[in-house]
Amino acid sequence: MPTRNTPWPAGTPCWVDYGASDVDAAKDFYGRLFGWEWTGGDAAFGGYLNATRNGEQAAGLGPLMNSEDSPGWTTYFATDDSQATAARIREAGGTVVVEPMEVGPMGTMTIAVDPQGNGFGLWQAGTHTGYRIYGEPGALVWNEAAVEDPDAARAFYSAVFGFTFDPIPMDGGMDYTTFAAGGDPLGGLGGVSPDVPKGWAVCFAVANTDDSVAAVQAAGGKVLMPAEDTEFGRFAVVTDPWGAPFSVMQEPSAG
Repeated sequence: MPTRNTPWPAGTPCWVDYGASDVDAAKDFYGRLFGWEWTGGDAAFGGYLNATRNGEQAAGLGPLMNSEDSPGWTTYFATDDSQATAARIREAGGTVVVEPMEVGPMGTMTIAVDPQGNGFGLWQAGTHTGYRIYGEPGALVWNEAAVEDPDAARAFYSAVFGFTFDPIPMDGGMDYTTFAAGGDPLGGLGGVSPDVPKGWAVCFAVANTDDSVAAVQAAGGKVLMPAEDTEFGRFAVVTDPWGAPFSVMQEPSAG
């Protein structure tokens, strides 16, 4: 079981959370789909919940901060200095929507938007170090962005996080690269396609992609990209019952 209980290196996608229009219904949907249990929910922290898998933090869920927003997932990048990273976001043409804000002893949260309008967050760890389980069923396995101008996006995220990029051959010649910060790939960035929603997306590992897609549909979700086999695993893009997109992937050895 891959786990980590110390802060993630700066620039690493370190946490994902879901802004819900109906917290109880979202808890039920994602809890059933990924085998999650829940901790937290204190009123002092806005009812924010941590999803756990095998007792380890996997993701967060809370009510939408702005009731006019659509439900959806946010990807957070680790930072050692929220103020300095926020300054680089502005210098590179992005916008800081929520200034660095201490969340009790747990850490410091920032919400930002890149120059193409794609939202993301920063997390400077305190007692909450981000997700502690990853890369196995019920846990995050990949983060990627679909953007209208990949070259401009690479320039922005390189300026903010120091990312380097490596091209990955894709069907149809899509412009797709992985990004890294001096080590193994941390995620992907590519152009927009008809089957992939714009912006930062989250992908969760599952034991069986086809079963997970069927469960999403049975609960009122939709399929944006049907399950297909890739060299990385069997992959599908879906939406939850409230229209929020996410992906599921069964690794080749799973199932």
